[in-house]
Amino acid sequence: MRKRRTDGGLGAHRRIPRRDFLQGMLVGAAGTLSGALLEGYVGSAAAAQALGAAATGGTAAAAAGGAPQDLPGYYPPRLTGMRGSHSGSFEAAHALRDGKPIGAVTDTRESYDLVVVGGGLSGLAAAQFFRARTSGASRVLILDNHDDFGGHAKRNEFSLGGRLELLNGGTLEIDSPRPYGPTAAGLLRDLGIDPKKLSRECEDQGFYGRKGLGYGAFLDRETFGADKLLVGFGSRPLRELFAAAPLSARAKADIVRLEQAAVDHLPGLTGTQKKDKLSRISYREFLLSIAKVDPSVANFYQARTHGEWGVGIDAVSALDVWAFGVHRTWGRLPGFAGMKLPLGSIPRMGYTPSGYLDTGGSETFHFPDGNASIARLLVRSLIPDAVPGSSAADIVTAQVDYARLDRSSTPVRVRLSATAARVSHVGDPASAREVEVTYIRQGRAFKVRARGCVLACWNMMIPYLCAELPEAQKAALQHLVKTPLVYTSVAITNWSAFQKLGIAGVYAPGCYHSYFHLNPKVNIGTYRSVESTAEPILVHMVRTPCKPGLSEHEQNKAGRTELLTTSFEIFEHQIRDQLARTLDAGGFDPARDITAITVNRWPHGYAPEYNPLWDPEVPESQRWNVIGRARFGRITIANSDSGAAAYTDSAIDQASRAVAELLHA
Repeated sequence: MRKRRTDGGLGAHRRIPRRDFLQGMLVGAAGTLSGALLEGYVGSAAAAQALGAAATGGTAAAAAGGAPQDLPGYYPPRLTGMRGSHSGSFEAAHALRDGKPIGAVTDTRESYDLVVVGGGLSGLAAAQFFRARTSGASRVLILDNHDDFGGHAKRNEFSLGGRLELLNGGTLEIDSPRPYGPTAAGLLRDLGIDPKKLSRECEDQGFYGRKGLGYGAFLDRETFGADKLLVGFGSRPLRELFAAAPLSARAKADIVRLEQAAVDHLPGLTGTQKKDKLSRISYREFLLSIAKVDPSVANFYQARTHGEWGVGIDAVSALDVWAFGVHRTWGRLPGFAGMKLPLGSIPRMGYTPSGYLDTGGSETFHFPDGNASIARLLVRSLIPDAVPGSSAADIVTAQVDYARLDRSSTPVRVRLSATAARVSHVGDPASAREVEVTYIRQGRAFKVRARGCVLACWNMMIPYLCAELPEAQKAALQHLVKTPLVYTSVAITNWSAFQKLGIAGVYAPGCYHSYFHLNPKVNIGTYRSVESTAEPILVHMVRTPCKPGLSEHEQNKAGRTELLTTSFEIFEHQIRDQLARTLDAGGFDPARDITAITVNRWPHGYAPEYNPLWDPEVPESQRWNVIGRARFGRITIANSDSGAAAYTDSAIDQASRAVAELLHA
């Protein structure tokens, strides 16, 4: 093992593209604003106001719609640096949370049939359902606090060696623990998405395997005493694989026993009793107290649940861990082979762990940019002039014209960098015929009116937006704490180090990012993935800022605070250091081989789901998500939070429900 690299050796001071401001905007009216742009438009209210004035002529009426998105060359998918909940997207919301006054409000005199707060998949779907169920002349305004639409369904777009390379900056793929119901499946069908057909024709899941690349595990010196990359999971005998691991002889033997022996760890209990027991303890407790493994073994498996649950095995029930692995080989955790656990629910309010158990889950498909392609297809349907093309295949390479998203001539408008600050009825909520929506944009407050409003934003913010809500509903909404996470996209000059080491992905239980892997192979439309190891490629890295030992929601809150206070420079150092240490033997040099970094930071990430370890056993009608999503006058609520499921079908189904409630109010 080579000696530790300094920041300079890691390339931390090397100039790489860090486009925190939009490229291609120094044209036309904005040509004189280069200084403001270089300051970073998302972090500078003055720069944003200057841009809006340049684009609109500076009139008060135009200022409500004038913003960077209206200028030629505006294209946020190409931004690098700190993305996700980027600077400029949350400050107004935090000020509202902290009780700071909104200030003077300019009346835009705009009137709509519907205002949607939140331009994520649920908000876009709500607009789509509303238009389909009302007159084609109905007018809809979508407000979003980010500089791009899609919510968590964000697109990271790179030009590597003259070739387009895409990666998801958020929502990964079409996937759910249950088959898509008629509403969500119908919307996908209307958008031209056939997941089964696309997966069969476009995804090449065996690509890296044919090149001799498998998966490895990196044990770091801080957690396990020495840096060691283990290569060959699934292809080498476990004893051989772990022979050189920095683990005790007992720990190695325990791992082999867990993975290979069919042991009934709860003899004397019926299948139902076993499942009830497993639903009340974490998987970590199962390993330590029931399977009785060495503590370092539990540390080895600690981060295996990060990707699916956003927390470690200390905060996920052993039953959920077992249930998830029944139909998903790649997510299976050991220890249950000899326990003969029956399928189906257990007698605790009908609680059924992980719907994969009974159905096998939904069809799956990964667009090259994740479910950002679904968001783009929805925008194309709502505002055809803004997105060229006609199919689910050509959406991947379509260039969105952001300047066409917010025009008075179109029945649907998407207004970006507009943070909702107040939503209230005009008059008594019981009889009001309109709502008034106030939003903050470019440091100024504006208001519009509509016959109804769908709140498709994060539940935590709704009590601050809508002071009229009943207190019990506010409390329920604020209980729904989202799971923080980070998706990082790293552009590298080639992947020869991965080839030399025989790996396509690495699990790293003690590291800053708990796993990373090469960009999946997907060829769709005219988009083509990498073929040669000599070509540049993107690496996907995942971090969930957990705090083991706390309850799930307390871990989530601590992780959220961490993400909001962590600088890009810290992320960059951790990325470079982790890749250097893991890929060292393959000749990887972060100073030479890393060409761009995008950190997609989501302090409010996955929707909260029912967790039997922490959540009370109550009928579904009394659960927080159900209480929180209740219609209030002409205001309804739609998001994956309301469905208590961090999946796209939930976001779509909740949008349909919210629109139906509004139309029948």
